[in-house]
Amino acid sequence: MSDVQQQVATQQSGRRGGRAARQALRAAPLARDVRPVNPGMAAGRYQPLSEAEVRKVHEAALDVLANIGLADAIPSCLDYLLPKGCTLSPEGRLLFPRSLIDDTLAMAARNFPLYAQDPQHDMEPWGKKVYFGTAGAAVYIVDPITGEYRESVSQDAYDIARLVDTMEHIHFYQRTVVPRDLPDPMEMDVNTCYLSVAGTTKHVGTSWVHPDHLKKSLQMLHHIAGGEAEWRARPFVSQSNCFVVPPLKFAADACGCLEVAVHGGMPVLLLSAGQAGATAPAALAGALVQEVAEVLAGLAYVNAIKPGHPAIFGLWPFVSDLRSGAMSGGSPEQALLSAACAQMAHFYDLTGGTSSGISDAKMPDAQAGAEKGYNHALVGNAGANLIYEAAGMHGSLLGFSLEGVVLDNDIIGATQRTIKGIEVSDDTLSVDVIRGAVIGGPGHYLGSKQTLAMMQTEYIYPAIGDRLSPKEWNEVGRPKIIDRAIAKVHDVLATHYPAHIPDEVDDRIRVELPIALPRERMRRPG
Repeated sequence: MSDVQQQVATQQSGRRGGRAARQALRAAPLARDVRPVNPGMAAGRYQPLSEAEVRKVHEAALDVLANIGLADAIPSCLDYLLPKGCTLSPEGRLLFPRSLIDDTLAMAARNFPLYAQDPQHDMEPWGKKVYFGTAGAAVYIVDPITGEYRESVSQDAYDIARLVDTMEHIHFYQRTVVPRDLPDPMEMDVNTCYLSVAGTTKHVGTSWVHPDHLKKSLQMLHHIAGGEAEWRARPFVSQSNCFVVPPLKFAADACGCLEVAVHGGMPVLLLSAGQAGATAPAALAGALVQEVAEVLAGLAYVNAIKPGHPAIFGLWPFVSDLRSGAMSGGSPEQALLSAACAQMAHFYDLTGGTSSGISDAKMPDAQAGAEKGYNHALVGNAGANLIYEAAGMHGSLLGFSLEGVVLDNDIIGATQRTIKGIEVSDDTLSVDVIRGAVIGGPGHYLGSKQTLAMMQTEYIYPAIGDRLSPKEWNEVGRPKIIDRAIAKVHDVLATHYPAHIPDEVDDRIRVELPIALPRERMRRPG
């Protein structure tokens, strides 16, 4: 061992006793201005498509809209769009002229915030700012020990929301599971919305299957906001709306919900979810063209109802395993498509939303970590504004893991660090620091002023991930990462009971609506 190596080893050994103190320091919340990563950092360094290719996708989408169009438009949709220049083909398909799309893009909302109940969680999803959140409609919860899948229920919907409420790197909460204990569609829709907004103060997204269910939910949201005017000033819930059934057909009830949301002042995620090789072309470029065409049609629809209404350009393509036809959401093709979706939203200068982090693995294991890692790295660095389904999803969207949320929070944080990149300045080039270390100095940088100053601001540390040495790992009983995640979930659910909705407001909601989860199961015991 060289003198320098021995000196460094001695210094490290002397510091072992302070490990707990250093870990406690790193675990303490940091002010946003000194954190290594923050919500909404700008990305966009990764671009799977050239500028010419982006333009070709755009032109092909316009061709599809003008000459193929969408089927099954509901009467009110026709009432809005036919006067704007749309026509019906001999087959009854609604055709969109290029001039209407040009007009739509000129008037479409840009630079609109997505509000939260707590303003510290407000988001500014425009340009190339990136935010990660949840989403999905899983029907099962994954047992982290046995791997068994059980049906999701109302308690799960609430518990997941309050778990996400504590995760630093998960910036918004879109509903993740379907409460299977509520077979009535109205009760399911209303309760899903209620449990989401009761469980977190971050921005919430959810969906409704019928316009009447949304109307009831809007009344509830008015109560929580303090009145309809207050709600319209800061709408803290957005609607995830699958207004189209790929390929190229309108969905009647979803279109009705879309119209209610626009009139009700609720931001809308225009979501097209074609599956390449099944409900969209197997060619990735063709799948992208269909997605763009469908969402541009939705954007025209929204702006025909109310020009400039906040609408998220929700290109959300999925991928098939062509050997079986099954969905392969953790595939590299999924990462490429979602990254390309970010580019298309940038091309139109629209707030874009897409998916990343859909693992095909049935549990939070090595496969899940790999799939989520390379998907988030590509999609995040492509600059997607709103990245949905980023935490907890397994089994190609069928299963949800609370422990996966905790593990994925680490993956998202690491991805954000790659988005932040490397700062190059006179100070960070460190010439004087190098001189001080090698000329008359200790020959290393362990105790340097720069190292100590950058320990928190430049480097990110996993909340759950293991960085112990093999010796230390053995000494503490060789803990598995899933065990640490289980412990974290247990700790949060035992201690974190959001109470931002006053009891008198909650009482009024419970009188008006069939809220399924008793209040005592949503409050701290005792």
